[in-house]
Amino acid sequence: MNGHLLLLGVRGPEIAPDEADLFRRLQPAGYILFTRNIESAAQTRRLTDALRELSFDEPIIAIDQEGGRVTRTKDIAPALPSANALAAKGDDKLSARAGVLTADQLRLLGFNLDFAPVLDLDHHPELQNALRGRCWGRDPQRVIDHAGQWNRWLRKRGVLSCAKHFPACGRATSDPHFDLPVSDATLADLLKEDIIPYTALMPELDSVMLAHVLFPAVDPDRPASLSKRMVTGFLRDQLGFDKHLVLTDDLDMGAIADRYPDNTDVVAAIEAGNDLAMICHRTDRAEAAAIELGKLPAGVTVDAEKRIARFRKKLNAPLKWSESHWEKLCGEIADLAGEVPEAGPVLPNSPVADY
Repeated sequence: MNGHLLLLGVRGPEIAPDEADLFRRLQPAGYILFTRNIESAAQTRRLTDALRELSFDEPIIAIDQEGGRVTRTKDIAPALPSANALAAKGDDKLSARAGVLTADQLRLLGFNLDFAPVLDLDHHPELQNALRGRCWGRDPQRVIDHAGQWNRWLRKRGVLSCAKHFPACGRATSDPHFDLPVSDATLADLLKEDIIPYTALMPELDSVMLAHVLFPAVDPDRPASLSKRMVTGFLRDQLGFDKHLVLTDDLDMGAIADRYPDNTDVVAAIEAGNDLAMICHRTDRAEAAAIELGKLPAGVTVDAEKRIARFRKKLNAPLKWSESHWEKLCGEIADLAGEVPEAGPVLPNSPVADY
């Protein structure tokens, strides 16, 4: 089995006995937590500590903590400002401060990787394509300035970052949680605008997440997340992201789950050049997925295994738990949120905000 090529979700706020057995057997590269896993700060820290105890090597313990409506700790702490609100404020020092507070909060809870910043350009701010309020803007330089500061300070405070959703989920006109978006953008189109934040921030990015968007001009058969032309040919070989950890977005999203039965999505992801395949919700298929990955030739997985090992060495230990430190952080987060109000009307959420 190749369970170490998987990143898995956890069912609830505690690890069930059958889950513990599964995780011990598979030894996944790591885990991602959602709102369903978070009931209190102390409980969350106990959960991340328990996940570490199940792992032979230091595991990736990740979360989507972007600020705004994608805040997994929203039930136990104030939400930091969204990328949209910070960019609208126009002060990159505030973006840097948000990065600091995000990192301190996550390390105290036991996380070592944040699936952020979003580097998508906001091509369709009026559409519900899962990105409303999550982008730093439409202008690549504005994204570089604000996301760059946020990312820089997140990493300085000991939490690794993940740029997403490569190459350009912002071009999607529908929500990949429900179906597979299609964009007619060519590589030339992407290089002209969407790729600029990735290449500009490349030395300061720890990992990259692939989008579930089909770009027929690049690969008419597979979405970016499962496309060897996009992952290996474009991201790694052409742009030079050959040392970065690269992973799929959640393979349980409607864009993928309805089209790739029997773990063919997981196999396609690794064959395309991803290092990790992410299964966030249907973790009952994780063992079968690991078995299928175990059938891949060693030559297909050797580079991924090297990159995962190198990535592990960068992971930082959690901060010492302190209830008073947690309360102080919540106060500082509330102060920043008060200084940077969210703009725009409240509209129905994509599922990404409710997980």
